[in-house]
Amino acid sequence: MIKICSIKVTVYRFPLDNPVQTSFGLMVDRPMTIVELVSSDGHTGWGEIWCNFPHVGAEHRARLISSVFEPLLLSQVFASPNAAFEFLTKATWVLGLQTGEFGPIAQCIAGIDIALSDIYAKQRNKPLWELFGGQSDVVALYASGISPIGAEQTARLAVDNGYDALKLKIGFGSEVDIRNIKALREVVGSARTLMVDANQAWTVDDACEMIKELTSFDLSWLEEPIAKDRPHSEWKRLRDEASVPLAGGENLLGNTEFSDAIKDGILSVIQPDIAKWGGLSQTIPLAKSILNSGRRYCPHYLGGGIGLVASAHALAAAGGDGMLEVDFNPNPLRSELVGDLLSAKNGKATLGKKAGLGFTPNMRAIKKYEVAQHRS
Repeated sequence: MIKICSIKVTVYRFPLDNPVQTSFGLMVDRPMTIVELVSSDGHTGWGEIWCNFPHVGAEHRARLISSVFEPLLLSQVFASPNAAFEFLTKATWVLGLQTGEFGPIAQCIAGIDIALSDIYAKQRNKPLWELFGGQSDVVALYASGISPIGAEQTARLAVDNGYDALKLKIGFGSEVDIRNIKALREVVGSARTLMVDANQAWTVDDACEMIKELTSFDLSWLEEPIAKDRPHSEWKRLRDEASVPLAGGENLLGNTEFSDAIKDGILSVIQPDIAKWGGLSQTIPLAKSILNSGRRYCPHYLGGGIGLVASAHALAAAGGDGMLEVDFNPNPLRSELVGDLLSAKNGKATLGKKAGLGFTPNMRAIKKYEVAQHRS
């Protein structure tokens, strides 16, 4: 049983000299919202809430935790993280209807679920990957977050740091995109893996035209070529015309949307984000369903260190041939917390046998990035 007696939520921001570019906007800093739970038996659990957008998102999620979720968590004793997920989802459903904020609410529950799962595993003295049925603590990695400016130099640095697979952000015009893809294919060579992510940038006509240009580059997948909410007929057209496997899933929310994505067969690679929806208790069963359907599970992740390590545990628990997304841009909210735990060695990392997440976050190392929170 899990009885929470203490809750702390903290926001951090790491300022960027070079903003992270996506097709829909810039990240001028790297935010992180951390949930720290302490159970009545003395275990501390760590969770992370997705908060990249909008710019005020990190502070907003923190206020949701303190105003909405703290009293809910303190009022109950939970048999498992899954039981807590179901309780919190049901308890906040009408709030979601009233506010239209299903995304932020789901992200808060996901972060709480990660922290509760960390406690649950520590109570049993097992690493998360093993507790949830994994057979190996080794996960494959790929370097992500490669922006259009300086893409070739970033790619060379990633290869030099042990990455065998890279993903480039595209959606900045065909001339820029093709030039960068060509440069990266030359950097990685034919033996390494290359993927691209359009971040929902195109219309279906633009995507179909661009796919013709991508055929010669031997890409492992094309991620989110059109908006998630485009009609099924447009996604089906892409699948029928695509010479490149299609990937997506970071913006799907809930079991129904993921079940539909599995059933319709359009996405070859499905990418739930553990800090946006589901946490560990929902994502790992989902990942196994993805694999059982013959598709590839590759967790999406672009945040701080705690969510990244949790995503690694989900991948190890599920198995399969998926790769963990590791943002290659400088970010002490990742590197100072995780240290060498997920350093790439021959394209892989090892999680180890320590209980829970397998590491104690070095919060002192990132204290200078903490954002003061003011409660009304």
